[in-house]
Amino acid sequence: MNTKIWMSSPHMGGTEEQFVKEAFTTNWIAPLGPNVNGFEQDLELFLGNGSHAAALSSGTAGLHLGLVLLGVKAGDEVICQTMTFSATANPINYMGATPVFVDSESDTWNMSPALLEKAIEDRMAIGKKPKAIIPVHLYGMPAKMDSIMAIAHHYQIPVLEDAAEAIGSSIHGQKCGTFGEIGVLSFNGNKIITTSGGGALVSQSSRIVKDARFLATQARDEAPHYQHSQIGYNYRMSNLCAGVGRGQMEVLAKRIEQRRSIYNQYHSHLAGKKGISFHEELPGYFSNRWLTTILIDPKEAGFTREDLRLALEKDNIESRPLWKPMHMQPVFDGCPFYGDGTSEHLFEIGLCLPSGSNLSNDDMKRIFAVIDSLVK
Repeated sequence: MNTKIWMSSPHMGGTEEQFVKEAFTTNWIAPLGPNVNGFEQDLELFLGNGSHAAALSSGTAGLHLGLVLLGVKAGDEVICQTMTFSATANPINYMGATPVFVDSESDTWNMSPALLEKAIEDRMAIGKKPKAIIPVHLYGMPAKMDSIMAIAHHYQIPVLEDAAEAIGSSIHGQKCGTFGEIGVLSFNGNKIITTSGGGALVSQSSRIVKDARFLATQARDEAPHYQHSQIGYNYRMSNLCAGVGRGQMEVLAKRIEQRRSIYNQYHSHLAGKKGISFHEELPGYFSNRWLTTILIDPKEAGFTREDLRLALEKDNIESRPLWKPMHMQPVFDGCPFYGDGTSEHLFEIGLCLPSGSNLSNDDMKRIFAVIDSLVK
């Protein structure tokens, strides 16, 4: 059996071990510590735009805290992009609120501004004004944030921006994660940089980030004893994980360059192949290309998305369909949905290809050989 080619595996830069070793040497093994502070400062400098950051145990924790900080309560409704990973929608249920799913548009595959506005107007007409909007930057491709933010401002609904897949992506130079009132990043093991497990909540509001840190450390009041006036959470990042993150931040720009190079290799190799199309950037948009994704029109290509996935699997190469939309998931059956079939079509014909920054030339040759065996 050939060695496994993973879709997106961790890729260390070399200095991560030094930061972690320092934590051991100084006995900063407990949560928080110098690495957490340093990692947050690195994120703030990278994101710019007056950003403040709180390092957390996961991106999901960031989304949950974001909803808490935006005042979402049981019985409320929150508008959520339907085409995403379940971690975007699950925290809405943690709050006892109801997700209202909105379909994608075909340019970026992200939340459709037209359907977003339709959903808002429809919910308001029945007395259920949404408490928040959660757009997502799929696979590193920025959503149409100018339009989404304009709609959100018009209806005075805060935006919780899920940039879990999009650190380093931008629109006209502004980094994803800095458009909404609150942004969330993920550093899960399969992301473009990782802290093993981890995430961050970011905002231009220092008060919001201060409150996030407070809630994420069990909401302990200032007192010589343990006193709590609010429900808190155990959501802060450990000093060890943050040490990995500090080393990863040193190579983030390189990792983005490498991911974009992988995309360009796929694009060049498959250019002109009938029935295969790519997730393209709009003018002024910059994607970190976390994952390279393609659409396969079976009538034009002569094979299906599933044919290619199984052929790659047979050669021990990992790939997967695009995210199955949330409105199609059994766990969210019965939730309101505003759509036109775009995300369902993308799910039916879309495939995520191996995209790790540590893919070798030989790895790419193996992948291309499998694809070429199916292409007419």
